[in-house]
Amino acid sequence: MRALTYHGKHDVRVDTVPDPEIVNPRDAIIEVTSTAICGSDLHLYDGVIPGVMSGDILGHEFMGRVVETGSGSTLKKGQRVVVPFTISCGQCFHCLQQQFSACDNSNPAEKQDLTEPLYGHALSGLFGYSHLTGGYPGGQAEYVRVPFSDVGPIVIPDGMEDDEVLFLSDILPTGWMAAENADITAGDTVAVWGCGPVGLFAVQSAKVMGAHKVIAIDHYPNRLNLARKMGAEVIDYVQTDVLEALMEMTGGIGPDAVIDAVGMESHGFAPDNVFDTIKQKVGMGADAPHALRMAIMACRKGGRISMPGVYGGFADKFPLGALMEKGLQLRTGQTHVQRYTKDLLRRIQEGELDTTFMISHRLPLEEAPRGYHNFANNQNDWTKVVLKPGAAMV
Repeated sequence: MRALTYHGKHDVRVDTVPDPEIVNPRDAIIEVTSTAICGSDLHLYDGVIPGVMSGDILGHEFMGRVVETGSGSTLKKGQRVVVPFTISCGQCFHCLQQQFSACDNSNPAEKQDLTEPLYGHALSGLFGYSHLTGGYPGGQAEYVRVPFSDVGPIVIPDGMEDDEVLFLSDILPTGWMAAENADITAGDTVAVWGCGPVGLFAVQSAKVMGAHKVIAIDHYPNRLNLARKMGAEVIDYVQTDVLEALMEMTGGIGPDAVIDAVGMESHGFAPDNVFDTIKQKVGMGADAPHALRMAIMACRKGGRISMPGVYGGFADKFPLGALMEKGLQLRTGQTHVQRYTKDLLRRIQEGELDTTFMISHRLPLEEAPRGYHNFANNQNDWTKVVLKPGAAMV
C-alpha cells in the first residue's frame, strides 16, 4: 500500500510499504477514505518530538471503511467508522474511568528508558505519533490496523459526508475537552490563544457551552476571520499588546478562563525571545511556552487555565509563582476522545456544531509532502488539509 512516512526533519515521503494485517482478535483493518494533517503533526515534522524513526507512518486523524476484522472485533465489514487517535483497551482502571488517553495496556513503550524521565508514566498508545506512544503506524495511508477496535471506532450513519465527521478523530473532541476543562459557565469571558484547528473548535465549543464573550488571539488574518465567524472578538498579537487589550476588554479584571491551544512551539507569541527559539530549533532547549506564560499572566485571580496545546518535555521559565499566587486552576492532558464522540456526533447531526468551515485544502495522499510543507509555512491560507487516499493527482 501507499503511506506517508517520516525520513527526518522536514522530510516526509509517500512510499510503498507492507499492508497491515490482523495480529490480535480485537483488531480491524480500515481502508482509509479521509485523513487529515494535524497541527501536532507539525511537531513531528519540525523534529521536536523524540522517538520518531525513519520509515514511521504518520497521521492520527483518519476514518474509513472496515475491510477485515478479528474474531473479537464488534465491527462489521463495510461499516464506515471514525477512529479516535487514542488507542485504549476499554478494560483497565483508567479506561473504566473514561480516562482513555491514560490507558495502561495500549502503549508497549511504557517501560522504555526515555518515557519514565519525561512523563513518570507513559500515556496511552497513539496512532502515528512516535515510539514514545507505542510506535503504531498512522492513518496517512491507504489502510490501517486498528487495535482494540471494539472500543475506539464510532460507526457513522449513512448519508453523512466524511468532511462532517472526520474531525471526531481528534481536533473536535480536543477543542471540546479544552472548553470543558475551562469550566465555562454562562456569563464567562474566555480567552483562547491560537486560532489553529483546535483553537477554533475551542472557540466554537466555548460559545456552545454558554460563554458570554470569547476572545481569540492570533495574527493570521484568515484564522482571525474564521474566529470572528464563530462569534469571537479577536486580538492580533502582532498589532496589539495582548495583556493590555485583555485588561481593557474585561474591565481590568482579566478573563475568567484562558485556553492555550498553541503548545510547545509558540515562538510567534514572543518574537523577541530569539535565544529560546534557537535553543529549541537545534535541540538544546526546553519547550517554549510563550503563549502559556502570557495566558497565566492574563487570567483573572481565581480563574481557570485549560491547556490542550501539546508539550513534549520540560517547560522553560514557567511562571509557577504567578500560578500559585493568583490561585489559578490548571487542567490539561491528551484528549479522552472516546468519552465525547457519541455526544459530538449527535451535535453535528442536529446542526449545533459546524465541522467543515476550516477545511482549506483537499489533496490526494500522494501530495501529502506538499500539504505538510504548505501547512507549516503558510498557516494563513492553509488552515486545514484533508488527504484522500486513492484520489487521482491533480
